[in-house]
Amino acid sequence: MGLSTVAIKAAKGRDKPFKLTDGDGLYLLVLPSGGRYWRMNYRYLGKQKTLALGVWPGTGLAEARERRDAARKVLADGNDPGEHIKLERIAASVAAANSFKAVADEWLIKVEREGRSVVTMKKLRWLLDFVCQSIGKRPIASITAQELLLMLRKMEVKGHYETARRLRSTCSQVFRYAIATARADRDIASDLKGALITPKPVHRAAITKADEVGGLLRAIDAFAGHANTKVALRLLPHVFVRPGELRYVEWTELDLDAAVWTIPAQKMKMRRPHAIPLSRQAIDIIRSIQHDARYCRFLFPSLRSANRPMSENTINAALRRMGFAQTEMTGHGFRAMAATLLNEMGIWHADAIERQLAHCDGNAVRRAYARGEYWEERVRMMQHWSDHLDTLRRASPAPTGVRYLRIAV
Repeated sequence: MGLSTVAIKAAKGRDKPFKLTDGDGLYLLVLPSGGRYWRMNYRYLGKQKTLALGVWPGTGLAEARERRDAARKVLADGNDPGEHIKLERIAASVAAANSFKAVADEWLIKVEREGRSVVTMKKLRWLLDFVCQSIGKRPIASITAQELLLMLRKMEVKGHYETARRLRSTCSQVFRYAIATARADRDIASDLKGALITPKPVHRAAITKADEVGGLLRAIDAFAGHANTKVALRLLPHVFVRPGELRYVEWTELDLDAAVWTIPAQKMKMRRPHAIPLSRQAIDIIRSIQHDARYCRFLFPSLRSANRPMSENTINAALRRMGFAQTEMTGHGFRAMAATLLNEMGIWHADAIERQLAHCDGNAVRRAYARGEYWEERVRMMQHWSDHLDTLRRASPAPTGVRYLRIAV
């Protein structure tokens, strides 16, 4: 007759351990302390062995019997149940080490060592954290396309179509890394191409009419906000870098005697070092900064900590304070402004302007052969551009209303 739950509960500890037998080798070992452990005796290759099946009451009678039956099946197949359980535990341990989060963390270390910028790494970690909250502990090889699509749909429901698209692409890179390191067989993220909503391109607002540029520059001169923010606003039109590149500029990157600012590859969107000729006006603006590297390595430190650069919202917030709406002008818009007006001048080579914008040619063949940096022309162009900005600043305001054009750069 087998055991019952009532009999198990009634069992009390004795001076010595004793057994309550159930059947087919299963029994409950009761210790003097009152602890109760499920055990199963069996013979394999002529040797008597004992298998641990759990602890009561965490493992109940019905579950203990199920584990016994499963062990008996393994034994009937000619295998040792004890060794089988050890192998399952090893497999589970390996699976945990090969979880999506574990592989993603390895991949992040790899791309960071390859020179990805601080800003890029921050975005990648943010994207992957969203997925890891749901499927991070799952073995990467067992994740299905449907599981990943469910995560991406959650992003789409919020209207973040571009973020969902980037997240799918980032996950695809993680899966390809898993394949390369023998922890997955296929990139299930690639199966989702076409399954997501294609976002409409959003063009950043920019002022691109000469008379309107003059008004913008005069507004910057009259800005009454923080002094260092004003310096950043004054410098940005002269160098027209991406706002993130301006935020992270360090004193060590500047050679004011040679009139050049060299941004290292890890800070650039295209991961290529970029040199910017500095006009006389740009150098004067930089020299007006009240602190140096002894206070902070950044030219534009955060107001809260000298160990961090200014917030990514600082430039746009300042433009809003000056009365320029988000649909009128943005920090990124200074690039569109310069690109438009420099091209309209008709005196600069289009490739020189593109090099100064640090754009990468979309044509791979042309990019392979067009290796010239147009440096001397860019030096002349940047000084001419700063002189032109001064002219626009001094010009009388246009009598007509302001008109803006949004251009993606």
